[in-house]
Amino acid sequence: MPDTLLDPTTLGDLLRVASAPDFHRWQDQIHRTGGCADPVHLRGWTLTKDTVTGQTLHHYSTENEPGGRLRIACGNRRASRCPACAWTYAGDTYHLIRAGLAGDDRRDIPATVRDHPRIFATLTAPSFGPVHNRPDTGHCRCGAQHTADDPALGTPLDPETYDYAGAVLFNNHAGQLWQRFTNRLRREIAARAGITQRQLKEEARISYGKVAEFQKRGAVHFHAVVRLDGPDGPETPPPSWATVGLLTESIRAAAHHSYTSVSLPAAADHPARTFRWGTQLDVRPVKAFGDGSDITEQAVASYVAKYATKAAENTGALDRRIGELAELDHHQVPDHARRLIEACKLLDPLYPDRRLWAWAHMLGFRGHFSTKSRRYSTTLGTLRQARADYRAAQERDALGLEATEPDTVLVLADWQYAGHGHTPGESALAATIARDLRLNRETAREALANLPDEGEW
Repeated sequence: MPDTLLDPTTLGDLLRVASAPDFHRWQDQIHRTGGCADPVHLRGWTLTKDTVTGQTLHHYSTENEPGGRLRIACGNRRASRCPACAWTYAGDTYHLIRAGLAGDDRRDIPATVRDHPRIFATLTAPSFGPVHNRPDTGHCRCGAQHTADDPALGTPLDPETYDYAGAVLFNNHAGQLWQRFTNRLRREIAARAGITQRQLKEEARISYGKVAEFQKRGAVHFHAVVRLDGPDGPETPPPSWATVGLLTESIRAAAHHSYTSVSLPAAADHPARTFRWGTQLDVRPVKAFGDGSDITEQAVASYVAKYATKAAENTGALDRRIGELAELDHHQVPDHARRLIEACKLLDPLYPDRRLWAWAHMLGFRGHFSTKSRRYSTTLGTLRQARADYRAAQERDALGLEATEPDTVLVLADWQYAGHGHTPGESALAATIARDLRLNRETAREALANLPDEGEW
């Protein structure tokens, strides 16, 4: 049962669901979705036949399911919308990033990538005005020492002079800034190696995986794993001149080069602007597991995966598109996030091609949160397909079809969308299922972590 007290309406609906004769089947469906908070409902059937004998091997219909529906996971990556599906997305992102750091034989990424130069870099936004913060030493500029959960953190010391327009326009152009950074990085590497850019393509390849994170002030910055490979990607060793030092220097130079900027013309009473990365740039080599460093393969992959499921909602913004500004009152959006959203509304007609109002819930940012270069690692699609194939194999085994030749099997199906979500009582029960699954995973992870080494058995 849920830990928190429920209102009478929700409690009554919960009792209705729990006392239904098909409750255990509903519960099984929700378990299979991982406790999804907003499952997709399908109606339909599937028929599996042997094309040689004409025998029906399996027939399934949703007619006998609870409500005549099959519930499947929504797949939303946002933790604020569906923690269960976001956990799966974060896990896929972790394996994608780690495979590019440590290799993965199952996905044709050799372990020798560990010997390639690898850097974990953080590119930040510039300042748009002083904000409340927690410096390593001393007090905030306001004179106070803020606690970690102080809502004032990230908000301007003087909202009237803060450059809200600049903040949302920077977010909106951050993707272009990243593209210019990667282009300049190739030039910087070639220059330090003493070769031309054409020769660089023949000798080395730059691979990366990155994720966007919103700071509390509402400005986006990027965390990126950058790796130097041979010309054909992770399967080929980098040239002898490719070192961690050379890659580090090249990243620093590319981030602060004048080419790595985006210019925006003046519009109405708004001045022309040139956006560059902020002066705070963190560049660290990625170490192998167990060498005593904080920047290990596992730590970097976990860090990137953590932010792959978050967006601007940690600043107080909404996690969906905004129809009218009146919605901000209904959802009690904090003043700083409200001003950023209002800036998107004000600037939208001045820069119609930037679609600022459509992305106001993201404070102007319109890029993908998690991206990678083509040869960095495997893909999220490949990971999802591997999971689907595994579940299909489990299903075949459960139905006794494992001995049937796949080429002689014909599958017919007809599925129709029938809605999504839970009733209030179902939602409370699904949250409990998701919590139990999470506790089980954490318990299993701790048990594995506490296993003795091979020599201790």
